[in-house]
Amino acid sequence: MSLRSANVAAHSLAITPLGEYRTHLFDEGGAEIVTFDVTSKRAFVVNGGDKGIDILDLSDPMNVRKISTIELAKWGKAANSVSVHNGLVVAAVENTDKQAPGKAVFFDIDGNFKGAVTVGALPDMIKFTHDGKYVLVANEGEPNDAFDNDPEGSVAVISVPSDISKITDENVKFATFDGLNNVALPAGMRTANPGTSSVAQDVEPEYIAVSSDGSKAYVTLQENNAIAIVDIATARVTDVVGLGFKNHSVNALDVSNKDDAINIKPWPVFGMYMPDTIDGIEIDGKNYFIIANEGDSRDYAGYSEEARIGDLKLDPTAFPDAKTLQEKKNLGRLKVTTAQGDVDGDGDFDQLYTFGGRSFSILNDQAAMIFDSGDQFEQYLSVHLPKDFNADSSENGSFDDRSDDKGPEPEGVTSGYVNGTPYAFIGLERQGGFMVYDLSNPQNPQFVTYHTDRNFDGDPKKDTAGELAPEGMLFIDAANSPTGRAMLVIASEVSGSTRVYDLK
Repeated sequence: MSLRSANVAAHSLAITPLGEYRTHLFDEGGAEIVTFDVTSKRAFVVNGGDKGIDILDLSDPMNVRKISTIELAKWGKAANSVSVHNGLVVAAVENTDKQAPGKAVFFDIDGNFKGAVTVGALPDMIKFTHDGKYVLVANEGEPNDAFDNDPEGSVAVISVPSDISKITDENVKFATFDGLNNVALPAGMRTANPGTSSVAQDVEPEYIAVSSDGSKAYVTLQENNAIAIVDIATARVTDVVGLGFKNHSVNALDVSNKDDAINIKPWPVFGMYMPDTIDGIEIDGKNYFIIANEGDSRDYAGYSEEARIGDLKLDPTAFPDAKTLQEKKNLGRLKVTTAQGDVDGDGDFDQLYTFGGRSFSILNDQAAMIFDSGDQFEQYLSVHLPKDFNADSSENGSFDDRSDDKGPEPEGVTSGYVNGTPYAFIGLERQGGFMVYDLSNPQNPQFVTYHTDRNFDGDPKKDTAGELAPEGMLFIDAANSPTGRAMLVIASEVSGSTRVYDLK
């Protein structure tokens, strides 16, 4: 089965696995986010299992070697993200009290401490700008489990001094979302916080991309189904754009894990894109942004928006065939939100909204969506991995297990040029492996290939199942690669492994 259009051919791409480093930490976040220092040829990988940052030598990509680990206990609970620029490493470190402010902590490439500043609650992603003058931090501000303490989300903009040892909290400004309070939300954006009327508390920044000229940051607000645009120099939110909702009456999906079958078809459901990762690329002088539409819900002891359609009361006018739809083999098992859908407030659901788009999308520089991959991921996997379709990342023999809950779950994304052609690489967190698309025409990207090193005959707990749950994805262009050819580096969370790929 080909996903290419009849009259447009994608460029070919050869993907060759090189070396890897395995922590042998199963399902403990042993490899999460990865960044690369060009001069030293070192990768820095967040290791949630050991609560540190592993320093890996990539100078010989066939023989990836661990050098040491940067310990972070002095500054907080653990790192959630890491970035590097010209030999300066910065980690986003979560407070031991998750709702309290975290830290951005700076090190040299050997892990020697250089400085630290205070940022917002739950710093989830950290990134240098292209020129290294600023560090940006997405402070997610998640509520506690009781759902009675919900910090505001924000984006920290840190001015990096020439002497990093002189950095102080005065170098930090915050782009906040107070402007969204008490006003109509942008179309296609949503909130789901019954405990407060403050949209700023509800907003949870997740991931950041930077425009090619370094002036703007594009920030995913995952749970809110929106993108924020931040002016970096002034640390000001200049726009928030709702992503809208995917009509699954048009874009098919598999919705049941209890039918013992692959059944991709249209259903009367809307998908909330809810992207996790975002990456920017310049094509023909214009900025484009690629988002991986993972989906995420608020599910806490004090409040959960999750429900299965089979447990809801459906409006008889909107769903005259509700009894049939709510069977487990049909829509009954699909997880949806209870925070949206009761349009007239009468206690039953007139519309149904599920988590994630099971796709990737392309946005222009105004954060308007110009392309979505629709149902291409599930359609491809149904043909090429029919025995392991929509499998779970931590268990082999789990055919169809995730169909009721975000499907293959695209999460990580990166992009770059190989031999003059722009490509997007989209990691599938649950299914494993990654999709590759040719971005030469950003409004109509062409499928190139799917690559996976997951071993469905192996045992994940014995570390014989290959790469599981790609989380962090990093493209290294040919000019900066130790091989002189473009490379892809993927950190896989469940298998706790970091693998290098040659691209040509």
